[in-house]
Amino acid sequence: MSVWLPSAPCTPGACVEQARAATAVPRAVLRLTAVVVLVLAGIALAPLGGRIPAEWVRRWCRAIVRAMGVTVRFTGGTAPAGGLLLVANHVSWLDIPLLTAVRPARMLAKTEIRQWPVAGPLAARGGALFIERDRIRALPETVARIAEALREGAAVAAFPEGSTWCGRAHGRFRRAVFQAALDAGVPVQPVGLRYRQEGGGPSTAAAFVGEDTLLASLWRVARTRGLVAEVDVLPVIPAGRHTTRKSLAGAAQPGRVGEPDWTHAVLVP
Repeated sequence: MSVWLPSAPCTPGACVEQARAATAVPRAVLRLTAVVVLVLAGIALAPLGGRIPAEWVRRWCRAIVRAMGVTVRFTGGTAPAGGLLLVANHVSWLDIPLLTAVRPARMLAKTEIRQWPVAGPLAARGGALFIERDRIRALPETVARIAEALREGAAVAAFPEGSTWCGRAHGRFRRAVFQAALDAGVPVQPVGLRYRQEGGGPSTAAAFVGEDTLLASLWRVARTRGLVAEVDVLPVIPAGRHTTRKSLAGAAQPGRVGEPDWTHAVLVP
């Protein structure tokens, strides 16, 4: 199996809960409409590239999540400037705007996303680094491309689990992408992402797993009332603190950097 293609046991039927308190259909439609308008605005402004202030990009990403009726809570510090590998656990398509809200970055994405309507062109114009996950021979070239972007001072965002998980279970961070940080000599910024029900415990309503479709996930999130996304910007790992990608990946894994809410998470090899 390729290091880019780990599998998760999570499935919509077994892991994803339906909305406990669903919002009305007209409101859900309005939420989806607002998201479409925001995404189209992002596509229209994408050609401006680096001329768009980073703070505007952050606000736009937060607006997309909030337009879906999701409350966003940020804790921890701020991501440093300069070349940076930004990593997080992976639960939902919501993770992408949430991670970008921490710091605008070039997203590491599978090549299939390039063909997606709306999201594909937006990712390409945003400078995404596309990887061929089913070609193990392409791994060294991909790591080299990531390292080059990091040396140039860019932030690169990745989800090292390599697959989405439901949020109640989590995979281990794969090591390959961390080699790029070692080669470029840049720090790593871990981020922990969680989804909860307002006033309650963890929620899997936002999970986008298994054979779930994007449209089904969008509709489920739009219909869910009281969904909260928690984004914890964990302590940055300075360049040079770890000398192997194995130790660096282990240190960046949420739950191994002092984040108490992860201590009971299930880590699956």
